[in-house]
Amino acid sequence: MTDFPPDIAPTIRVTAMPADANPYGDIFGGWLMGQMDLAAGSVASRRSGGRAVTIAADAMKFHMPVVVGDEVSVYASLAAVGRTSMTIEVEAWRRARHSDDSCKVTQARFVFVAVGDDRKPRPVPPLTA
Repeated sequence: MTDFPPDIAPTIRVTAMPADANPYGDIFGGWLMGQMDLAAGSVASRRSGGRAVTIAADAMKFHMPVVVGDEVSVYASLAAVGRTSMTIEVEAWRRARHSDDSCKVTQARFVFVAVGDDRKPRPVPPLTA
């Protein structure tokens, strides 16, 4: 059975490599979380028009393993905006190297704060209706 990833372009797409895996060939959860943080950071930086830093990763859930050679697509979308913060929903999907089938492997919610050159919080443009 094929799941269907979000109907948006992936923020990041990368192939899982042997250096990212444990001795059994499964990809480290920390590597996958790092890819998700990069994708969320890209959305946060674009939205805030500059530097943004991770302050939380919530609701992290691993559904399926990723193995060496899998193509990992990370989808990130803005869910909410506060005065200086942004909440970004992130999903990671895997596709086996020689297959068209894909499945969601991980999801999480990341919170970023926009910061200025002084590394202090700065306002983010509000969401418009």
